[in-house]
Amino acid sequence: MKKFIAKTQCALTAYDLQVLLALVRGMTLAEAARRLGADASTVFRSVQRIEKSLGQRLFERSRRGYLPTEPMLELARHAERIEAELEAARATAQRPHEGVSGLVRLTTTDAVLRGLVLPSLKPLLAQHPLLKLDMRCGNELASLSRRDADLALRATRKPPDHLVGRKLGTVRFVVCGSKGLKGAKTQALTSQRKKSVQDLNQFGLLETLDWIAPDESLPEHPSVLWRRKQLPKVTPRHYADGIVAVMDAIKAGLGVGIVPVFMLAGEPALLPLTETLPDCESDLWLLAHAESRHLRRIATVYEHFAENIRLA
Repeated sequence: MKKFIAKTQCALTAYDLQVLLALVRGMTLAEAARRLGADASTVFRSVQRIEKSLGQRLFERSRRGYLPTEPMLELARHAERIEAELEAARATAQRPHEGVSGLVRLTTTDAVLRGLVLPSLKPLLAQHPLLKLDMRCGNELASLSRRDADLALRATRKPPDHLVGRKLGTVRFVVCGSKGLKGAKTQALTSQRKKSVQDLNQFGLLETLDWIAPDESLPEHPSVLWRRKQLPKVTPRHYADGIVAVMDAIKAGLGVGIVPVFMLAGEPALLPLTETLPDCESDLWLLAHAESRHLRRIATVYEHFAENIRLA
């Protein structure tokens, strides 16, 4: 391994810390350059210069990209605090009447976005016309630590320990079909709808229907775990890559599936066929990174969601 000879003095600049932090978060030269609005060769030369100046290696190069060493992780913590203070200073410099401005990046799931986030946003954006939102959906939690997102709205029983957050309630589920479903089986089920799952299982009705379920991208979803335990004989006929896609397939009349209760208010085409499913639930969490939680633009959106999104 190449060794560095430390100089007697090293003066890290704010830009140096910005470059290093971008590489910690992006893990590749190309991604770090994208975050900085620079090119990869500039990032590479900057990192080489900083490492030579410090007399120590800050990253280990691997097939996964640039992995930060322990000294680099410590530097990153300082860099994040400086970044947060700069953003706070810019927010303080704003005139009060200008309101909140800037971009807030939110990561969530398709169902939470459609059923809870979008219906709540109009008053927030009307109050803060300079505020912009970048809303991303996915089954994986984007990294708040790498600043891939500023806020997360996620259904989970155990949120990450390094994030701060607030529980907004419990997500519960129900078996649904389409109001346009036809056939003797569905008519029999509809005539007894909203009965307990145990009652319906006595007639074997749930097991005889065509089921729509999340695909392998959601193996631990509460609806998947519940169906496998309570209806082990059921093999779904159709699969979809998210809960909204499951719901859309149900509305199209392709079969029945399990849907979050909070989706029902905005989806009149859905017909609940059971009571709320026992032992099929999760907690909805609003999450943020501790270093950026207090920034004005992020705090404003955080408090709006905390006040306007509530599940029983």
